[in-house]
Amino acid sequence: MKKLLNIGFSVFVLGVLLVSCDDDNYQTIESIGKIKIDSVKIVNDTMDVFGIQSIKTYSTYPSHCEGFYGYDYVYNTNLERTVTSYKYITNGPCTQGNYVGANQINFSPQRKGNYTFKFWNGGNNWITKTIVVE
Repeated sequence: MKKLLNIGFSVFVLGVLLVSCDDDNYQTIESIGKIKIDSVKIVNDTMDVFGIQSIKTYSTYPSHCEGFYGYDYVYNTNLERTVTSYKYITNGPCTQGNYVGANQINFSPQRKGNYTFKFWNGGNNWITKTIVVE
């Protein structure tokens, strides 16, 4: 009986692995590049030290073969940050047409002060936001 259970379990695991590896929608990432941040939403422009706040960014992607890859979040000084958003581009069949993607950064300040955020908006343009931490 124990041998039969081991064989049954092995067949089950093998079946799960085969099904999970069969992904017809798999697309390879071809490249990574900057994408401008169109707008930024900060719920509270004042917050407590050690608190946590989500900062949402919105970018427009020209097709569904592109999507959010990550942020480059740079501490310029103790109280200044620059944020650049990056997108991925895949090689699969795409639905054309713009769509807006929303992403977020969780900000948790460790000291009091006026924090300045600069979000890359294309070229030499930046969206500047300030959060006062008390």
